Amino acid sequence: MRNFELFIARKVHFSQSSGERRALPPAVRIAIIGIALGLATMILSVAIITGFKKEVRNKVIGFGAHIQITNFDSNTSYATVPIMVSDTLMQELQSFPGIRHVERFATIPGLLKTENDAQGIVLKGIDEYFDWTFFRNHLIEGDVFEIDSAQVSTDVIISRYLANLLGLKCEESFQVFFLQDFNLDNVRARRFTIRGIYETGFVDFDQKFVYADLKQVRRLNGWEESAVSGLELFVSDYIYLDEIADQLYFHMIEKRDSEGNIFFTRSVKELNPMIFNWLSVLDINVIIILVLMMAVSGFTMISGLLIIILERTNMIGILKALGQRNRSIRSVFLYISFFLIGRGMIWGNVIGLIICFVQSRFRLIKLDASVYYLDAVPVDLNLLNWFLINLGALAVSLLMMLAPSYLITKINPARTIRFE
Repeated sequence: MRNFELFIARKVHFSQSSGERRALPPAVRIAIIGIALGLATMILSVAIITGFKKEVRNKVIGFGAHIQITNFDSNTSYATVPIMVSDTLMQELQSFPGIRHVERFATIPGLLKTENDAQGIVLKGIDEYFDWTFFRNHLIEGDVFEIDSAQVSTDVIISRYLANLLGLKCEESFQVFFLQDFNLDNVRARRFTIRGIYETGFVDFDQKFVYADLKQVRRLNGWEESAVSGLELFVSDYIYLDEIADQLYFHMIEKRDSEGNIFFTRSVKELNPMIFNWLSVLDINVIIILVLMMAVSGFTMISGLLIIILERTNMIGILKALGQRNRSIRSVFLYISFFLIGRGMIWGNVIGLIICFVQSRFRLIKLDASVYYLDAVPVDLNLLNWFLINLGALAVSLLMMLAPSYLITKINPARTIRFE
């Protein structure tokens, strides 16, 4: 027989009595349940943390792109110092390795005023090359507006937070007042019409940005046609963001615009360090959860294997008496452990994947968007993560079975057969 140990293990595990499967000892059942719940918890933990990081990251990127190029002399406020951007520079950046899209933007702080209320906002001007994908996915009313390079548009999109706060609706108009050079005697007003209302759940940004035609912001700032607050660049693959941002930084730092301004390149991680540092801390939580769940599952499986060994002490004695080596008998029980672990992992995957699907499809578990930036628990589980979780759980569980299997070497065949 090619694999005697596997044959014995299958006979023991799949043994039947009176046509029904032999009842498992309670400790073994608990071990299987422990593995199932542990694996389900690990799958859910990785899926939720991965989904949370991805959702928050995408929202931050949606408001500010992967990389921004601004004036080196600009401060952290939205009253920026402009840079001059030529079509040649736009084409050069568009063809830069790893960059998939480039667009211009300009910002100016203002006061949005209605009959009954007022709110400070940032008017962000965008050009005809603006990628509307992010905002189309978060529009709840109306639509995005079109930008004509030959005409100045008065259309804007605002967040539902601002609309509810100020009692505004789609197709309504409002005024925004802008203070020029911090001079109270130099105030300009513009009237805009709401074409769309979006909601991202990212209150820090929703309460701030109103999107308008770039030419409006240029006029308000008194800038010439090629002047902008900066450029927003999107990379083809987020994995290479840091590498592309570094290369672009050194590529642009040596350049000057037509006014002699220095280009300052920063990634979204540098622009929002607190958010991304917070997201990176979540990885530590996942590691702690995975270690704890694997430890709990492993120790419950150890107790289950010990019960099986003690229950089969007589069989071990007979096999030893027939000349079977300790190593061979240990392999038998490691195979049995594999079958039990496999059963627990099957149930763990079923539980974990069903919960992931239900939450992803129906978003039953809600969150406070003002705290977590999301209105429901996000779930994102790719095939690679799922495979690595299962492979790691199986490997750790089997390694932990090696120690209790050494108990077999302590069993005396003469005593076990005598006191059957």
